[in-house]
Amino acid sequence: MAVGGQAAGPVASERFASVVDGLEAHGFDSLWVPERVNSEALDPVVALSYAAGRTTKLKLGTSVLVVPGRNPVLLAKALASIDVLSNGRLLPGFGLGAVHPAEQGAFAVDRGERSAWFDEAVPLIRRLWAEDVVDHEGPRFRFEGLRVRPKPVQTPPEVWLGGMTAGELRRVGRLGEGWLPSFMTPAEVAEGRTLIDEAAADAGRAIDPEHFGALVQYSRSPVGERHAELLAARRRHLGPADPGDLVPVGLSALRALLERFVEVGFSKFVVLPIPEPASWPDELAELADAVLPLQRGTAEAA
Repeated sequence: MAVGGQAAGPVASERFASVVDGLEAHGFDSLWVPERVNSEALDPVVALSYAAGRTTKLKLGTSVLVVPGRNPVLLAKALASIDVLSNGRLLPGFGLGAVHPAEQGAFAVDRGERSAWFDEAVPLIRRLWAEDVVDHEGPRFRFEGLRVRPKPVQTPPEVWLGGMTAGELRRVGRLGEGWLPSFMTPAEVAEGRTLIDEAAADAGRAIDPEHFGALVQYSRSPVGERHAELLAARRRHLGPADPGDLVPVGLSALRALLERFVEVGFSKFVVLPIPEPASWPDELAELADAVLPLQRGTAEAA
C-alpha cells in the first residue's frame, strides 16, 4: 500500500516547498500535482522538476497531465528528463482534461476529438520511451527515424489513468498500467475494476492487482454547498452518494474510508485536504500519524 499527497493549492515557493519537504520527511510515498490552466495550480512538469531536485525518495506523479493538445514527442522528452533527474521516480498520470470550457479551450482541441488524440498519442509516447528509432504514421502525427533522448531510467514508466465512465474504464484496460479515479465510492471503484479487467483481457493484457488506487479528498469540517455542487457535477454519470464516502470529515473518518478501499482490493491512495490548510507542516504531521500506519503495516506484512 502507498499513500501520497496532492498539492493543488500552494503557489508561493515556500508553501510548495513545505509540502514537498513534509511529504518526504514523513515517509509519504509520492507527490501528485494536478493540471489546471485556469487555476492557481502550478504547471505539473515544472513543479515536479523542482520537487525532483529537492528530494531523494518521493515519487513524482501528475494527476493528471492533459495529453490532447500536446506534442507527444516533446512531452515524452520532458517526462523522460524528469525520470532521469529523479533517478526513476516519475509516476505519469495522463488524461483528457477537465470537462470545462476554459480548460478545453486552453488546449485548443475539441472535446469530441480528445479521445482519438489520446489513443494515438499515449502508445506513441510509450514507443518513444522504449525504442531507439521510431517511425509513425497516424491521423495526427507522422515521424520517420525519430530518436528521443534521454531514455527514462524506468523501462518504461508506468502510465496511470483516471476516469469513471464506461468508455474511460475500457481505455484504462487498453492503455493504462494503473487506475487512479477520483470522487468515487469503494463500491463504485470495485465495480469499475471489473470492467477494466475485462477490457484488459480483451486487449490481451492485464493490470497489476497492486495498480488500483483512488484520489480521496478530506475535510476538517463538513463541505459547503458550493463544493457539494462541484462533486455532483463531476459525478453526473454516477449519481448521488453518501457525502462521507466522497469527502470524509476528520482524519479518523479518512482512515476508515481508506480501509474500506483496501477491503475491495485498492492499495494506492492520493489524499487531498480541502480547503488548503493554513499550515502544511502541521497538516502533514497529523495526516502522517493518522494514515501512514496503514502503509507501514502493509509493508511489514509483505
